[in-house]
Amino acid sequence: MRTLASLALVAALTVPAVFAENAPKKAPDFTFTDMSGKQVQLSTAAKGKVCVLTFILTTCPHCQRESQMLTKMYKEMAPRGLSVYAVAVNDNAAVLIPGFAQQFEVGFPVGFSSPDAMMSFMGFSPMERWVVPQVTVIDRKGMIRAQSPYSGDPNLQSETYMHSLLDGLLKEGAATTKTGAKATKTTASTHHQ
Repeated sequence: MRTLASLALVAALTVPAVFAENAPKKAPDFTFTDMSGKQVQLSTAAKGKVCVLTFILTTCPHCQRESQMLTKMYKEMAPRGLSVYAVAVNDNAAVLIPGFAQQFEVGFPVGFSSPDAMMSFMGFSPMERWVVPQVTVIDRKGMIRAQSPYSGDPNLQSETYMHSLLDGLLKEGAATTKTGAKATKTTASTHHQ
């Protein structure tokens, strides 16, 4: 009976922590270098937009496929307020990203940064062995609505899941009209791991 009570206590203390971890939180600012060598500040570049920030290795097949998937979504959803950025964190990324963008026909901005900057943005410990791609989805208000853990999240690499998530977020914070009246808001259905 004591074991059952102990398990119930552990569950009661753990469940709120799991849900709190998945609650929307303010995205930290992040700056990366684009292919032309210009510094891009995410909070300025994506202000008022739904943003997908994906950290990649240019040699990673999963990252290559995801970049192609996100290009397709970007072409469809950019007019509604979607921005997408891929940031390479591998060695020699500055030299490799132009070829990567051309070979995989990436249709959105690609840049580079350091693994340490990526880990800081994602909130990873240096002790965690992270995988790529690492994906963060930020809503129009600058809140993180989905983010992969250090071990990755297959949902954030799924075209069906991402399309549904992004469509919901784009509807949720529809742009204002010229008269300043806001469009009707709907709630996005998000699923977090």
